[in-house]
This record gives sequence, C-alpha cells and structure tokens, in this order.
Amino acid sequence: MRPFSRWLSQSLSLATLGVLFLVIPLAGRYWLGWSNPFGYLSDLAFGSFLIVLLYGRPLLLALPLMLFWYLMILGNAELVGAVGRMPEPGDLKYLLDPQFVSHSTQGGGITHPYLAVALGASVLACLLCWRRRHRPLNWKWFAAPAALLAGHMTLQQVQPSDADQWQQFNLPHKLMASAVNSGQLAVEDWLDGDQPDTPPDIAGLARLDLDGTPLLPGPGRARNVLVITLEGIPGAYIAANRAAINSGYQDSLMPKLSAWAERAMTTPDYVLHSHQTIRGLYAMLCGDYSKLDSGTPKGLELLNNPARAKACLPAQMHQHGFSTHFLQGAGLRFMAKDKIMPQMGFDKTLGRDWFRNKAYLEFPWGMDDKAFFEGAQTYVKQLRQQKKPWMLTLLTVGTHQPYSAPADYLMRYPDAKKAAIAYLDDAVDAFLTGLEKQGVLKNTLVIVTSDESHGIENVRLASAWGFNLVLAPEQAALPPIKAGVYGHVDLTASILDYFGYRVPQNLSGRSLFRDYASGREIMSYTNGKLRYHDGKDTFTECDFRQVCRRYQSEGFIADGARYLGSYSGKKARLVSQRAALLDQSLQGGNLGQEYQFATRERIRLKEKAKDDWADNLIGAQYMELPKHSRTNVQMTIKVLRMDRQGAQLRLKAKEFERDVALPIPEMPLLKQGKPLQVNFSFDNPEARKAFSFHLLAEGRGVIQISDFRVTTEPLPALAVEDGSQIAQKRPLHPITTFFGLLARQQDAMEGELENPGEERAVLPESTELRLQQYH
Repeated sequence: MRPFSRWLSQSLSLATLGVLFLVIPLAGRYWLGWSNPFGYLSDLAFGSFLIVLLYGRPLLLALPLMLFWYLMILGNAELVGAVGRMPEPGDLKYLLDPQFVSHSTQGGGITHPYLAVALGASVLACLLCWRRRHRPLNWKWFAAPAALLAGHMTLQQVQPSDADQWQQFNLPHKLMASAVNSGQLAVEDWLDGDQPDTPPDIAGLARLDLDGTPLLPGPGRARNVLVITLEGIPGAYIAANRAAINSGYQDSLMPKLSAWAERAMTTPDYVLHSHQTIRGLYAMLCGDYSKLDSGTPKGLELLNNPARAKACLPAQMHQHGFSTHFLQGAGLRFMAKDKIMPQMGFDKTLGRDWFRNKAYLEFPWGMDDKAFFEGAQTYVKQLRQQKKPWMLTLLTVGTHQPYSAPADYLMRYPDAKKAAIAYLDDAVDAFLTGLEKQGVLKNTLVIVTSDESHGIENVRLASAWGFNLVLAPEQAALPPIKAGVYGHVDLTASILDYFGYRVPQNLSGRSLFRDYASGREIMSYTNGKLRYHDGKDTFTECDFRQVCRRYQSEGFIADGARYLGSYSGKKARLVSQRAALLDQSLQGGNLGQEYQFATRERIRLKEKAKDDWADNLIGAQYMELPKHSRTNVQMTIKVLRMDRQGAQLRLKAKEFERDVALPIPEMPLLKQGKPLQVNFSFDNPEARKAFSFHLLAEGRGVIQISDFRVTTEPLPALAVEDGSQIAQKRPLHPITTFFGLLARQQDAMEGELENPGEERAVLPESTELRLQQYH
C-alpha cells in the first residue's frame, strides 16, 4: 500500500499544480476570448516551468509563488477588461494597498468572479495535497518550458502576429520580456559609452504641406462648416472604405452612413493618432499630433499656451468672421472640455445641460444619439437665423461604453455595442436627411468623422482606422474616393485650405482638398503599439518590448502587409524618439506648471453619485505628473444652496483608470453658509501617467467650485541633520508664481465683493495636509 499511497499522493500533487498553472490559464484564455497560438504557448511555457520549479519544494517557497500567480492571472484579466491594457510592474504595489483593493472592488466587485473562485479553489487544493517528502523534479525537466519559450520567440520572429499583447503573452512572460529588453538596451548604452545619439529627423511628420494640386479651382463655395464627430466609430464600418482596401471584415453595422459615404468624398486610408476623445479633438481642431503615449493631453497643456491656441481651427474661423460653436451630448466637465474648447476658440461651448428636448433613454454619459441629433437640428436652425457664417462641431456619446440603445434594438442585435452602433446609424442618417431638406447642405461644408476607434476583434489596425466623409456644395468636383494617407492631424489645414484662408505655419498636415504626387510620413499610437509609415512603402510597428516589425505596405491602413523582418535596440528607439519629439509639451516642460480646473459655474448636486466618470464634478483627467516632483492641490467650494442634511464630498485619484491611494483628506459635510477649503500635497517619486482627479458629491443643493488648482514643482531636496530630514525649499517656476499670484489676487477681490468680512484662509508654507472649513 505504501508505494500505491506514495504514487497517489504524488499524482494528486502534480494534478493540482497542473490545474493551477496550466488548466485554469488555458481555459481562462479561451473563456475570455483571447485565443491565440502564441498565448497558449506562453501559458504552457510558464505553467510548466512553475510546476517543475515548485513540485516537492518547501511550502514556504511554493505558497508565495502560488498566491502571486493568483494575483497576476486575475489582475491581468481585470485590467484588460477595464482599460484594455496589461499591468505594468508599477501597478503591483497597489495590490498591497488596502485602500486601493477596497476601492477597486467596491460596487459590483471584480469583473471575473468565476476566475477568482477557480484560482482560489486550485490554490487550496494544492495546499491540501502538499507533501514535503516528494522528491523535486530533476533539473532536466526545465528543458521542456525552455523549449516552449524558445519556440515562442522563434515563431514571433518568423511569423509575427498582429494580435493584442494579452492574446500573445501571459503576464509573467510579458514582464520577463520587458525586463530582458531593458537589460539589452542598458548593455547597448554601456557599450556605446558617452557617444551622443543623433536625434531623428521629424520634419516630414511635423511640416505643413500645401504643395499638392488643388481639387477645386478656387476657394470653396460653402458659407458654413459643420463637423460631426461620432464617438468611437472605426473606418471599417463604412462599406466604401472596406471595399477600397479589400478588407476581410464584412459586417454591415452602419449601412445608412455607408450610403451617405457613396455621395461624399471618403478617405479609406484615414489614421487616428491615439485613443481618448480629448486627444482626438485636439488633433482634429489644432492641426497637431496628440500625445503618442499616455502623458498629459495636449488639450490640457493648451490652457497655458494661448499663443498656440490661436492657431486652432475655431480660433482661426472666428478671426475670419465665423461664430464658432461646440455641442456635445455629455457633460462638459469631464476631461476639462468646459475650459479646453473655449481656449481653442469656440464662442459657445455647450453640453448636456443645454438640451431641453426629452431623452429617449437613461444613459449615464448624457443624451442618447437620437435625442442628441434632434437637439442639434434645433441648434442648426437657430444658427441659420443669424447673419454671420458659423462653424459647429458636434460630438455624440451613445457609442461609448456601456453603450446606449432602446429595447427594440437590443432585441435585434447580439450585444449592446452593436445595438448602439445601429441606433447611431439611424440617428445620424435622420440628421443628415433633415439638413438636406432644410437646404443646409447647399451652403455648408459638412465633415463626418470620429474622435477615436473602439476597435474590432481580429481586424488589422482597427484601433487606428478612422474615417472622414466630406459633403460640400462642389461635390461633383471632388473624387468619391480620396487616395493617399491622411489623418486627424490634417483636418484643420484642410478646412482652412478649402476656404482659401492662410494656414498658420505652426500647424502640421496636408490638405484633403489637394492631390499629392508622393507619399507622406505619419504616426499613430493605439492599443499599446507605436506605428510609423515612412511615406514610401514601409510600415513599422513597435510593441512594449521595443521590438519593431517592418512590413511592405503602400499605405498605412491595409487588410494585410508582407512581413519584412524585425529589429530592436538603437534602431527601434529611433521610432520612439520620433514620437517623443512630436510629444514635446506645449509648455516646453512639465515642471512648474499650474492648471486651474474651476469654472465657477453653478452645479446642482445629485442625491447619489453612481459613476466615478459620469458624475465627476471636475475636469482634471489624464494628466502626467513628472518623476521627482511634488503636486499641490488647492480647492475652494462655495455653498450657494443646501438642504439641512448637507452634502457629502469625495475626492478620488486614479492612474490608468484605477484608484490610487494618496493623502487626500476626508471631506466634512457641506453645510449652508460654510464654504470649504482644502489644500494638500503629495510627492511623485516616480512619474504618474493617465492620472485623474474625481470629485463626487451626494446631496441636495447647489455649489460653486471657485478654485481647483493643480501645480507641479521640483521635489525639494532632503538634507539629513542629526538624523532628521529638513526640506530645502526651492523657488517656484516663474510661470507658476505669476499665474498663482494673479489667480489668488482675483479670488481675494471676488471674496471681498461677495462675502465682505469673511475670514479667508492663508496658504500654508509647509507641504503638510491641511483641511479647513471656515465661516
């Protein structure tokens, strides 16, 4: 019995390890829809490696690794599902933070509870079957996972895949590959010594190119401009675009918009440079590349650069006598569009609160698409009654997650996303048809496009594939299919060129209303991949390992391309250096910057704040806080009206849309007659990217955020004397000092006028947390 008992014990131990490290990852990959040969190979390699490593080893070694495996598998699934990216090493510290864990699992809890239960049960089974007396597996068994890893690496070189990172790698494999790549780059730098790098030439990417042959004999006949921006719609939904590149994707999700494309000039090879609405709007309306990484959006940086803002399209059209208008279905505070759009030059910036027509659906982001376009129709009628020409930019919201569609659409389509797309298709068709009946299309340049692409599973470059439909009074003179590579960076120059206006030289791009004899360079950063086309016939795509793959491709967007090989090292870094040069801050540096997000508008509170994004009262989103910096936050809230119960405030911080634990004070109840002032600081030993503040309030009342100032400054040097740390203060950047004094002087004057005799708090010189509720 002893041999049989020993054999059974060994078999159970191996079986439980196999379930934890092989069966659950492989089954989870299939269940999550991440099926890809590379991904299965990655799971087999690392799962088998951990089985060989842990079998028969002491429990003190095995248990931490099993728990770490549990957290990596579950955390990866959660983060990919939430924000479409894999975790980075910097994310791991948050798993040890109680506040982060509690906030991240509040409300509906984790997204994949079955995966969590399966992993937990398998870890428990391993512990129950663990026996110390089992002899560890011979080191020769490591040959199997090593061969699998070598096969993965070799196949990646020979036959690379366009699939997302999480489909090709499990998390430990991705982290290992990143570490190995970083080590290789460090060795290369050491071997090169102090030889300076020659910066790459970005003239072809950043130049304004109006050397092409005009499509029209003179300035366009349109009197007005209408830009319709559809949330998240990729170019693949337009039938003419699919046909032009012989796309294998054949789902006809927007047949009515495709019918309008047959009457318009459509550009099949149209590139979106990044994700996020504010980045897309900036590239469209300011003739410049949006950040090709997750740093502070240039739209936000534009707030401190009025000179550059004058080159944006709305400001330019205003100078030429147009009244300029921005209308969206969502609230304006999110991503600070209430401040950014006026800075771009819009005379009127309106959001959800403008609409008086009744919505057909309850949607957390704002107006459903049918109700939005009905309101927009009314707005166009009002504009037509004025004598001045007008520019109107519209932005929908219904095709943003969690998607908005009526019950009858949900019954006709397999999921809410496709139902929402169909609902938008009907709504925009009705809107364009109404404009045609009113005669708007006879004297208006209409451009239909999207801010970003929500991507399509298994469609090459879908995350960067945009669309652009041009409807103009001179439609007969325009080609139905516009050849060449274009993108959002070209839109501002194109519209100014159409009207024959001078285009500012600090803009980038080409004109859609010209033909060019040669190709052009262009870049994009979506789904964690940096992509570059050299304007000839070479397309380059670089991943998180700074491994770049070259393809032969005449244009940027293509259904397929011939693989030419891959490279890494210094040559690969030239691609990222191009992106970094295009990303140079409009401020000339991030330190010493000050952002003011308060709008001083009257805000009516909700009884319940259900969504951190839709119910956010402040527009401080997606900032980049530099390494070795200190961030100071100063907030003042005035209570205009409040019921007896008061209102509860919460200020939260997020990185990459996940909660971050920071020394943010607990807010007291807002009460009538008791304004609130909050000052606090926190240090950034490492850079924080995609950083956002979320101010939520619950109660009945009306408030005014008179101040929400965020400043960054160099982290004070620390000196040690007698074992104690002394902060050595450094002077603030002159820009910070000037704007800070100006804003505080304005606040003081307004305070004296509105509340004479009111005690005002003095900013502390220390960086300690300070919260004051004053009378």
